[in-house]
Amino acid sequence: MAIATIDPTTGETVRTFEALDEPEIEKKLQRSVEAFRRNRRRSFAERASRMRKTAEALDRRQNEFGRLMTLEMGKTLKAAVAEVKKCALACRYYADHAQEFLADEAVPTEAEQSFIRYEPIGPVLAVMPWNFPFWQVFRFAAPALMAGNVGLLKHASNVPQCALAIEQAFVEGGFDAGEFQTLLITSEQVQRVVEDDRVRAATLTGSEPAGASVASGAAKRIKKVVLELGGSDPFIVMQSANLAEAVKIGVQARIVNNGQSCIAAKRFIIHRDIADEFEKRFVEAMNKLKIGDPLEETTDIGPLATPQIVTDIDKQVQRSVAAGARLLTGGKRIGQRGNFYAPTVLSNIPSHAPAAREETFGPVASMFRVKDAAEAIAVANNTNFGLGASVWTSDREEANRFIDGIESGQVFVNAMVASDPRVPFGGVKHSGFGRELGVYGIREFVNIKTVWIGRIGAGGTETE
Repeated sequence: MAIATIDPTTGETVRTFEALDEPEIEKKLQRSVEAFRRNRRRSFAERASRMRKTAEALDRRQNEFGRLMTLEMGKTLKAAVAEVKKCALACRYYADHAQEFLADEAVPTEAEQSFIRYEPIGPVLAVMPWNFPFWQVFRFAAPALMAGNVGLLKHASNVPQCALAIEQAFVEGGFDAGEFQTLLITSEQVQRVVEDDRVRAATLTGSEPAGASVASGAAKRIKKVVLELGGSDPFIVMQSANLAEAVKIGVQARIVNNGQSCIAAKRFIIHRDIADEFEKRFVEAMNKLKIGDPLEETTDIGPLATPQIVTDIDKQVQRSVAAGARLLTGGKRIGQRGNFYAPTVLSNIPSHAPAAREETFGPVASMFRVKDAAEAIAVANNTNFGLGASVWTSDREEANRFIDGIESGQVFVNAMVASDPRVPFGGVKHSGFGRELGVYGIREFVNIKTVWIGRIGAGGTETE
């Protein structure tokens, strides 16, 4: 894919970029090493000051950065501006808490002193997707830089201006030019960077093939990797749930980011006693959504990011209908230009249909009926993914059963799944491994060093 800004609303190519050549990549890698030597020696207070100033730059330019996201990948402007605000929140969170999260931890032993120390490891490569062009980057970069590491960003090829803007935000915050660098490179150039010995770790959010490629390249060089590879999240509604609220939040959870979110609700698993009413209300709500120009305040759903995504989601829908699924609404492209797809609801979906087995990355909701909690858990777990899950019930014992039974990195009860700087984010199974955010996120890319101090000045003893 060319490195270019292509407006998904109109299909117009706005700006193109040349990929870095080998000497330019070499220069940036060496600069990252030199920058790491500086950042690792800074105090937490110095890093925090820079991170807070970065948050101020984000606040100051939130509308500009929001419009840039809308231009490059089509999310509604109101969602884009909210994303920039969330990035500023993450910057301030780690500025406030990094020192606490990485403070030495005393461990009682027979030694005079023993403790755990957390130390930065060096340049970390982030291979990031287009769907949350700012947030995906900042949830890696804020903790990584506060830990004393430096960042190298290989962003998706369709959001190059977002990638450059993020680097500029860190520069405006006072970070040295080499402490966070954007690499405008192609996918074919990623492995060369992953395998470079100066890069000490990598994190990737994206597809399973991309994750496997980066992880295998890092493994060959014995490097740490964090992967977040998507999901097919269940949204479970039991008969005791507040039905009106479940429908309202369920629609939001499906169409968030125009339906292009790893943690968007994708499979709606409904107790059979309320399934008819839930489907009726859900379809009515989907049909009321306004599709159109993402810059308009009243727009609910903008275009999908690329023409290929429209083609892929339409194929999944058509193949699912051919396999026996019932189309309740939508199931078609909209308009003569731009990447628009109608909000779609499928029901009566056979277990072998794409809508049941694959991640649907667009505004397509799949409905499943179950007789009880046990079947709901079985259907929820009948996927290769395990990122998030939302459960709706008024029965606390039933809620605990879902919390224990669902195989996922996060379970939200009577709430929509969302990432938050305060709690860890990540998945199991094919959704990846490792965690971002919270205390666990900042500890992913550090050396967890054990320090054992015997009696200073006394003779040693033989031990293993």
